[in-house]
Amino acid sequence: MKQLDQVLIDVEVIEKINYDNCLISKLSFNSRDLLDNGIFFAIRGTNVDGHDYIDQAIANQAKVIVLEKLPLQLNENIIYVVVRDSNHALGIIAANFNDNPSDKIKVIGITGTNGKTTTATLLYKLLSSLGYNVGLLSTVAVYVNKEEFQATHTTPDQITLQGYLNLMVSKGCQYCIMEVSSHSIIQKRIDGISFFGGVFTNITHDHLDYHKTFENYINAKKLFFDNLPSTAFALSNKDDRNGNLMLQNTKAKKYLYSLNNIADFKFRIVENTIEGMQINVENKELYTQLCGVFNAYNLLTVYSVASIIGEETEKMLTILSILGSVKGRFEKIEGSENKKGIIDYAHTPDALENVLETINITKNDSQNIITIIGCGGDRDKGKRPEMAKIACEKSYKTIITSDNPRFENPEDIIKDMLEGIKKYTFDNKYIVISDRREAIKTACLIAKPNDIILVAGKGHETYQDVKGIKSHFDDKEILTEFINL
Repeated sequence: MKQLDQVLIDVEVIEKINYDNCLISKLSFNSRDLLDNGIFFAIRGTNVDGHDYIDQAIANQAKVIVLEKLPLQLNENIIYVVVRDSNHALGIIAANFNDNPSDKIKVIGITGTNGKTTTATLLYKLLSSLGYNVGLLSTVAVYVNKEEFQATHTTPDQITLQGYLNLMVSKGCQYCIMEVSSHSIIQKRIDGISFFGGVFTNITHDHLDYHKTFENYINAKKLFFDNLPSTAFALSNKDDRNGNLMLQNTKAKKYLYSLNNIADFKFRIVENTIEGMQINVENKELYTQLCGVFNAYNLLTVYSVASIIGEETEKMLTILSILGSVKGRFEKIEGSENKKGIIDYAHTPDALENVLETINITKNDSQNIITIIGCGGDRDKGKRPEMAKIACEKSYKTIITSDNPRFENPEDIIKDMLEGIKKYTFDNKYIVISDRREAIKTACLIAKPNDIILVAGKGHETYQDVKGIKSHFDDKEILTEFINL
């Protein structure tokens, strides 16, 4: 419980009506989820405007309404707080309500198109192994020290986010590692957080259904770094063509990492096989079971962050050498007749190309790659043909299938994908099986001894989203079931 005056500290308030410094019991932007003396935030969303639900919020015991525009009829028993931006105010108020936990824990945000989850998880594991109490907010899971909670979004809403940070502080966490999505930056879900550091992995084609243009997508990522304070650090990938741009206007202390250029932190790949890599780090050797250039970048990013906070190279390399893959990220499964399965979250053209290039570089000539790939519904349609083309180019056989069609017809999504391969001579290189389970089963049946089966797109997800209903579906479970046929 907090006094209203306390939670409004640093909020840009335009007007207060019927104001009273009452006790606040709960914060919510859901008009159905309130308690007596709760605050309802009228948020203007992409599809829904919270201002339309103010009466319902009042009926459900809201005492205070934070809003941008007053309704025509005011309730004399309700406190109205008019602000310029309800989303921003929600972040600040949620932080105040939870005693501003990010002032008491070092929060490191990781943003980029690919690599966020692996980098965040490996950094969480490294710092934990070094003896720190650490929290993790990722696409795959939320951890408070060793206690696991289910993740619902890459970056949670402001109320959930500040609640987790507060819990981490109460459990003695010294660091919080969190993924920062472009949506969360634009929607101001991270407002109210004092970041200790920010990390940029890379940026490629994704989320244009939301951002509309690639420039908008870049600017969303850049805004995160623009808003970092001078007390923070900003670490960026010099090898990405937008890596320097991310740091252009930041007040934070700047660092760069690279595999190919002169930078503050640098790795050199000595050997890269399907079993792992040997990497040269400041004239020392790192042996890791992770493989692929993309994983070299992930490890380099983790190493760079730990170096910035003052950790010893020898200790870091010892721990990094024993860290395995993250769930659903180039996760390997061994089958009968030496068949190999790989589960990967690759759902962008760049991520899919990186995974397939890694397999092609590290496999032997007798091994064929069979790729199962689909594209999600109600998402960026522009990447569908490109992903189908990449899969066909870099695989022996591609099975085009369904992947979370949501409210779209799966056949329409597949049709969009086929546009990417019509003008190429891929006729004998792909088949269409819209049922994803049957697609995985078929891949296992046609695979010969030693072949590699890549199931791409869903990774760690354990559901299939069809017309708003999420049914249990786990690529790993199904591949494990059929790879021994």
